[in-house]
Amino acid sequence: MADIADFANDLVQERIDQALAARLLAAKPALTAHSFLFCETCDVPIPEARRLAQPGCTRCVECLAIAELQGARHAR
Repeated sequence: MADIADFANDLVQERIDQALAARLLAAKPALTAHSFLFCETCDVPIPEARRLAQPGCTRCVECLAIAELQGARHAR
């Protein structure tokens, strides 16, 4: 049967979890990577819409698709 110490431990753990979640949420914008203006593979400009939709992108859609296919092929 649970006693007062168990309830206190649960409450402390809940507060710790909330504090960690708040800290991670506050740090998230600082961790957002900037997108490249040009594809790292083919040097073609990456469209602004893609850079805004996928923060931190480093490749154009075509080069990303090729890289994913190559990665899938090597995973087999």
